[in-house]
Amino acid sequence: MLARWSGAFQIAAVYVGTIVGAGFATGREIVEFFTRFGFSGLIGILITGYLFIFIGAKIMVLSAKIGADSYEILNNYLFGERFARYINILFLFMLLGVTSVMISGAGAVFDEQLGLSRNVGILLTIFLAAAILMGGIKGLFAVNSFVVPIMILFSIILCVLTVRGLGFHEVLFASKLQEGGWRALISPFSYSAFNLALAQVVLVPVANEVKDKKVIYRGAVLGGFFLTVILLTSHISLSTLPEVEKYGIPTAELMKNTASGLYWIFIFVIYGEIFTSVIGNLFGLGRQIKTYVKLPEPLIFIGIFLVTYLISIVEYGKLLSYLYPVFGYISLLFLFLVWRKNGNPGG
Repeated sequence: MLARWSGAFQIAAVYVGTIVGAGFATGREIVEFFTRFGFSGLIGILITGYLFIFIGAKIMVLSAKIGADSYEILNNYLFGERFARYINILFLFMLLGVTSVMISGAGAVFDEQLGLSRNVGILLTIFLAAAILMGGIKGLFAVNSFVVPIMILFSIILCVLTVRGLGFHEVLFASKLQEGGWRALISPFSYSAFNLALAQVVLVPVANEVKDKKVIYRGAVLGGFFLTVILLTSHISLSTLPEVEKYGIPTAELMKNTASGLYWIFIFVIYGEIFTSVIGNLFGLGRQIKTYVKLPEPLIFIGIFLVTYLISIVEYGKLLSYLYPVFGYISLLFLFLVWRKNGNPGG
């Protein structure tokens, strides 16, 4: 029993670490999909939390059921081999774009918070990622296991500090609707679809390795719950920041204003979470590109680094604002196909 729960916590850590990337850690992604919609964003977060639990569990249980060791195999099962061929190529380009956003986010940390050149942050991140990928990525899950609990803790601390004196109820319910319409309605679905579609690169092989459906299901539920906690506490905190949309890293601005003593630790946590996500995405990109191009691995990674560097030069906030919503809408079909598959993921 204890071994099963231990395995579930490991899966939850991997799940959270996969989803929590640059936009999530910096708060920019949360602003884009939820906070700018005011109280409607809160409802969207609750819907997203349910989808992270239910669909996340279903992705992993389905992967274990069909013996999928890569997300190409799962997509073949969901879309059919002919259509999946195009979907897999599309997801490859999406993963490339998201990785570029994360690298750009690392540059934004150096620019906005450290007062250094964005290029320094981008190039340093690429250099460190290359060093780790060339030497193996055995430490990736260990780093996530360390960073993710700290990220959850800091999200809760930041929430408590920002609402102190204002009142939790006032912050939660007095938020004025800034934007509405169809974007507020579809936002939780496009956000969930986008994250879950691209998280396949890690979730599918993990499920294939674990195989125990009960452990997988418990891990997905725990991971989805932790993600909901981070989303909810971050949304509440960000709702207190005036002109929140003008900041590339709004969570760091909040920490600077409310708990300056913890500020530098928080910057380290943000960068660490971005960096681990960059490595995971680059690993997934490398594995998929190798199935299409028969080149030595170092040359493949050099090509990936060059493309992601060129894209990441674009300002981080603009890059996220344009690419993430588009990728979310594209991923809605994936979300629907997983949802319609018969069977209870906990069964």
